[in-house]
Amino acid sequence: MAHVDEEIASQPECWQRALDLKPKNLSEPGERVAVIGCGTSLYIAQAYAALREHLGKGETDAFAASEFPAYRGYDRVVALTRSGTTTEVLDALSHVTAPTVAITADPSTPIGDAAHEVVALEFADEKSVVQTRFATTALVLLRAHLGSAPADLPDQARRAIAAPLPDGVLESVQFTFLGAGWTCGVAQEAALKVREASGSWTEAYPAMEYRHGPISVSSPGSTVWFFGQPPAGLREQIERTGARISVSDLDPLADLIRAQRLAVDLATARGLDPDRPRNLTRSIVLDHS
Repeated sequence: MAHVDEEIASQPECWQRALDLKPKNLSEPGERVAVIGCGTSLYIAQAYAALREHLGKGETDAFAASEFPAYRGYDRVVALTRSGTTTEVLDALSHVTAPTVAITADPSTPIGDAAHEVVALEFADEKSVVQTRFATTALVLLRAHLGSAPADLPDQARRAIAAPLPDGVLESVQFTFLGAGWTCGVAQEAALKVREASGSWTEAYPAMEYRHGPISVSSPGSTVWFFGQPPAGLREQIERTGARISVSDLDPLADLIRAQRLAVDLATARGLDPDRPRNLTRSIVLDHS
């Protein structure tokens, strides 16, 4: 069994531990907050930023750490970094004068000195290069801080681990993941997961944007996966393309677990190692010299 299989299966317990944490330094209502990250952490940042604004907690922007506009005035900057060593995150924090807080799996790394405060999720650290439980646990923590995490999320995670994948989905050659609001970030993360683990052709869009071009690639060899319910009329349009459709009644974050399982199953079916995707490492550490 690959490390990632065990890490996916452990998410219900990790999520429960995150729900039980009560960090007080993530943000205050009304603060103008920036959230930064790279790769998976960027998409989790996007989900949190959209959700925080939607709930009326304050203006919230998400940035790839390499694109963070340090000249803007924020009341707080939140950094997401599993490894605690990612060069772009550390560089961005070095230019911030506002209070900073990092969510990481390893507080003993340089992030411990780079951020003013650290929230450690050591129990969600991973051996696999592919991120699964750290990213989802961080988002559970952030949602709980906003008061928007259902108490039964761990139970929903267990359902997602046991639930069957869509019929015939492993035969698809193209995958489109669709979300709306905060689940746009979840859709982006699902697309990244399947792409990096299995080398598949994946895309992600806001659901209402799918009609404006992306639907042209859908065919009987495609799967279109919704995080949340499809907008009115869109499901019928997709059915006319012949693509498979996935719609779940699970919380979108729990449904992301099914997409993680899809990524692993596709990689295994193609003879790839889902723990070690081609050309990827656990952390990007750059030599500025």
